[in-house]
Amino acid sequence: MTTTTDIPIDLKTELEQIGRQARAASAGLRSMTRAVKDAALKRIAQRLREQQELVRRENALDLVAGREKGLSVAMLDRLELTPKRIEAMAAGLEVVAMLPDPVGDIVSQYVHPNGLRIAQIRQPLGVVGIIYESRPNVTADAAALCLKSGNATILRGGSEAIHSNVAIANIFSEAASEAGVPEHAVQMIATTDRAAVGEMLKLDRFIDVIVPRGGKSLIERIYKESRIPVVAHLDGVCHVYIHDDADFAMAKKITLNAKLQRPGVCNAIETLLIHEAIAPLLLPEIADALRAGGCELRGCARTQQIIDCLPATEEDWYTEYLDKILSIRVVSSLEEAIDHVNHYGSHHSDAIVTENYAASERFLEEVDSATVYVNASTRFTDGFEFGLGAEIGISTNKLHCRGPMALKELTTLKYIIRGSGQIRE
Repeated sequence: MTTTTDIPIDLKTELEQIGRQARAASAGLRSMTRAVKDAALKRIAQRLREQQELVRRENALDLVAGREKGLSVAMLDRLELTPKRIEAMAAGLEVVAMLPDPVGDIVSQYVHPNGLRIAQIRQPLGVVGIIYESRPNVTADAAALCLKSGNATILRGGSEAIHSNVAIANIFSEAASEAGVPEHAVQMIATTDRAAVGEMLKLDRFIDVIVPRGGKSLIERIYKESRIPVVAHLDGVCHVYIHDDADFAMAKKITLNAKLQRPGVCNAIETLLIHEAIAPLLLPEIADALRAGGCELRGCARTQQIIDCLPATEEDWYTEYLDKILSIRVVSSLEEAIDHVNHYGSHHSDAIVTENYAASERFLEEVDSATVYVNASTRFTDGFEFGLGAEIGISTNKLHCRGPMALKELTTLKYIIRGSGQIRE
């Protein structure tokens, strides 16, 4: 396992060497036992706790640099590693260790009429490249999931978190090596040279899939330049729709949580939809609570007749603010709400608040998103919250995987066929 901390003299050569090393490591990881993988994850978790102060000191350097660069409050929040978040990282590793190992799972098996015994089993993808920004906890989460699922990992974190990422990667590397994990199973490209991303995206001979986590411009660039299959979401334009049969107290609680609990993340809502029959009764109360939380409100013409807010433009309905800004639209029906979500949303996470069973089932069926909720906050779209231990990212793709990308989503399927001399006529 290696961590590159200096800008390479020959970036292309350096990246190709990292790719070769990852490909070689993936062979050893494929056959590594669950016992070794779980022991490594537990050791890494304990080491993170023991070296918490080191991680926080390095993180403080990133926070100072981020403030000097003028990063937003939301971005600084994504960057910060508090004791609670470091403990969450460690706990996440331990949860991953306790989860069943997906490698070798038999997905299906049957006997063909010709006597062939055919089975589908789960196998590691091979080498996973992860390009991410801001959130240094991704370093531990992604490496842990790849390790448990038998994949080699190449990490490329953002320059704004370089000190934090290197500290976490070094702790991960040392503890995993002590537990018997193959060398180069996890490698970090810690150069701040932006050209490293472009070179990494050319390593299709060595990397099997790219998983980006970051802002829209980064992900757009990766989709455009990558020679490697990409699993990602471009935006997190999420919605809560308050149906006319909603419980008012529940609707208010869910809306405030989905927007304000942590506004700078992809599963926070950017648009509130509310039925016209209850909007005059409920919307002023929700608006007051949102404003008290520091949230700027933008609304459609009907919304502006009910509450004081800025006018919402057509662009607002498509916008992932990642900040304390919320667009509000009054709708006339469930159909209008569903149409709005499917048209303007990013197919990430959307929720309905209602006591009407038929309405909830229709929303679940017709909203074309990776995760769809009834009477719950969209903030639960997360691998750890879903009981998956952690996640590499949230996929809005429809091929390979959709939603939180965790252990099973880091495997592929392989047919194995056992015969007794059969030949094709």
